Amino acid sequence: MTGDTAGPAEGAGYAGDAEDAEVVVVGAGAAGLSLARHLAGVVTDGPLVVVEPPDGPARSPLRTWCWWEAGPGPYDAAVRHTWDRIAVHGPDGTLTDRPIAPLRYRMLRSDDFEALVGAELAAHPAVRRVTGRVTAVRDGAHRAEVDVEAPEGPRRLRARWVFDSRPLPALPPARTSLLQHFRGWFVRTPAPVFDPGAALLMDFRLPQPPRGVAFGYVLPTGPREALVEYTLFSRARLDGPAYDAGLEHYLREVLGVAEFEVTGTEEGAVPMTDAAFPRRTGARTFRIGTAGGATRPATGYTFSTAQRQARAVAAAYAAGRVPVPPPPHRRRHLAMDAALLRAVDTGRISGAELLAGLVASGPPERLLRFLDGGSSLREEVLMGFRTPVVPMALTCLELPLLRRTGALRAR
Repeated sequence: MTGDTAGPAEGAGYAGDAEDAEVVVVGAGAAGLSLARHLAGVVTDGPLVVVEPPDGPARSPLRTWCWWEAGPGPYDAAVRHTWDRIAVHGPDGTLTDRPIAPLRYRMLRSDDFEALVGAELAAHPAVRRVTGRVTAVRDGAHRAEVDVEAPEGPRRLRARWVFDSRPLPALPPARTSLLQHFRGWFVRTPAPVFDPGAALLMDFRLPQPPRGVAFGYVLPTGPREALVEYTLFSRARLDGPAYDAGLEHYLREVLGVAEFEVTGTEEGAVPMTDAAFPRRTGARTFRIGTAGGATRPATGYTFSTAQRQARAVAAAYAAGRVPVPPPPHRRRHLAMDAALLRAVDTGRISGAELLAGLVASGPPERLLRFLDGGSSLREEVLMGFRTPVVPMALTCLELPLLRRTGALRAR
C-alpha cells in the first residue's frame, strides 16, 4: 500500500540527495503536533522535521477536541470554553447533572491548537516544517526514509526515528469494529436557550438503532450559542441528509429550540474496535495517534491519550532509550471495551441504557477516570455491578472463541 512502512531504506527512483534529520513526524494533527511539541525541547542531535499535508483532501477538516483536566493546562491559551458540570439525559428522560470539580471539561478547536503549537515550534531553531504528501515511509537498520511530494518537487528525508500519524486506509482485523460517526452544527439562537455552565455529554432521548447507540451532544459556549452534534455508534456511516434530519429532529423536537441559525458545521468518524494496532512498524518507524491505537475503543476519546503518549515518547528519547510509543490503554480496559462493543453490536444490551446507568451510578469523576483510562480495579468492579450481568457474562465467554476478521475502512 502506498505510504506503508515496508522494505529497506534504499528507496529507488529518487535522483536527489536525501535530507538528514534526527526525527521526522508525519502529520500535523493532534497526535503529530503534540509529539513535535514535546520533542522540540529534547531533540538536540539534528533537525526535528514535521511533514504536514497540503491544503486539500489529504488535510483533516476543522475538528473540535474535548477532554477533562484539573488545574491549568498547556493549551489553555487556545481553549474556546470550559465547563465545571457535565450532564446526561437517559432514554427515559432522566437528567443527571453534576459538578466535576476539580476537573474542567475543555473544548479546543483544531485551528486554534495548530496556531498555538505552531507558534511554539517556530521558536525552536531545530524544528523545520515541510508541506507535502508523504508517498512512502521505509524502515532501515540505521536510518529510515520518508518520501514527500512537495510543491517544489520530490524530497526524501532520512531520519533516525520516524513517527507516522496518518490515518490508516483500513482498520486491522477485529472481532468487533464499529464507528463513532457524527455531524455537528454550530448554532446561534435569538433567545437564550442553553446553559453555558454544563456540557451535555450524552442525550439518549433519540430513536435508538436496534444494534448501536444514538445520542445528542451539546457544548454551549453561551446562552445563545452551542455546538450541537448528532452522534451514532454503528457499523456504517449514514448519508448526509440523514445526519441533518437527525440534528433537525434533536434541536426542534427534543431540545425544543424552534429558531436557530447554523453558523458552521463539522463531521467525522473515529474507529471503535477491538483490533490490535501495532505501534512499532520497524526498527526506526512508529505509529502514533489513532493509527497507533490511541482512540479508546468504547468511547472514541483520543486527545488526552495522545498527550500521554507524546510525553512518554519524549521522556524515552531524552533518556536515550528507543522511543517506542507506550501502550495507550491498559489490557483490562481493552478487554472491558471489547466486551461492551460486542454486546452492543449483537443487540444483547442497550448501549444507551448502559451508558446512562453508569453515569448515574456514582461520582462523575469516577466515570471520567474510567473513560480516560485512569480508574482503579475497585472502581471498575463497582461500575461492573451496574451492567446487565448475564448478557455481559455471555459476551465475555464468547469473545475468546471469535476470530479477528474484516478490514473495515477507517474513515
